[in-house]
Amino acid sequence: MKQETSMTMNTDITLDKTSHSVRSRPDELVPSRYAVQIGDIEVLVISDGVLPLPTKMLGHNVDPAARAAWLDDMFLPPDAFDWALNVVVVRSGGRTILIDAGLGLDPDLHLPRAGQLIKRLEAAGIDLASVTDVVLTHMHMDHVGGLLVDGVKDKLRPDLLIHVAAAEVKFWESPDFSRVVMPPGFPDALRSTAKRFVKDYGSHLRQFDEEHQVAPGVMVRRTGGHTPRAQRGPPGVRRRRADVRRRRGVRGRVRPTRLAQRFRARPRGSGARSGSSFAGAAETGELLVATHLPFPSVGHVAVAGDAFRWVPVFWDY
Repeated sequence: MKQETSMTMNTDITLDKTSHSVRSRPDELVPSRYAVQIGDIEVLVISDGVLPLPTKMLGHNVDPAARAAWLDDMFLPPDAFDWALNVVVVRSGGRTILIDAGLGLDPDLHLPRAGQLIKRLEAAGIDLASVTDVVLTHMHMDHVGGLLVDGVKDKLRPDLLIHVAAAEVKFWESPDFSRVVMPPGFPDALRSTAKRFVKDYGSHLRQFDEEHQVAPGVMVRRTGGHTPRAQRGPPGVRRRRADVRRRRGVRGRVRPTRLAQRFRARPRGSGARSGSSFAGAAETGELLVATHLPFPSVGHVAVAGDAFRWVPVFWDY
């Protein structure tokens, strides 16, 4: 899958003329999709927009002054930051797989910059009726909400398969948010969205325990994540082992990350599981898509002393 863009530029343009050229501009000036080819597998990252969150939810277990200094050093505002929402479309073996579904449109949350997935899928030429599978990393509303937008279910195939860890489904039967801190309205929205999703799509769910093949070369497996019942967390999606680059022998020098964010239902211990996942990614050097890092969120994990660092890819034009 190749992304082709053509552009013409009028070098004679003036500031006075720009005020009259709005109608000729594209709907979105900022790119919202990014294509990657992995062997025979086509991958497309699509931005669902951004979710503004209080900065105190980022690294809540560190000294506020240290967090403020880090935000300032990164040229980020002190009070709120944009939490990126990215979705992935994978094509392999005649199947079109949607990995997560974005936030959807919840008017009660007043989030106009999020919930862009459906229109951006259309802009990318992806018909909802062509989607054969959905993989859910977990069932937070910013990962399932796009499937609950009015009219979406009617456009999906009747034989759509939705792959999700069985432990994740179990957690949402009676979710416990006693150890999290979220903006007002978010816990109730999480509960109601998950409940509605299971009601609407329960017959489409294909639950798995540890590892499951969705399409040729596309595996889902439980890794480290949010929910207590899912001991090893929600699934990660991996390409076939034959495509992974050689190991780099760094596991013994890696320690778990120590920062925590407030959406985890089990904050204690989750860092160690994340550290294990990061160590594996750093060891193999494989390409990752990070749902909540800035678009296009494609890159590698590398070891930096006793911590990890994210290395974004250079855009491939």
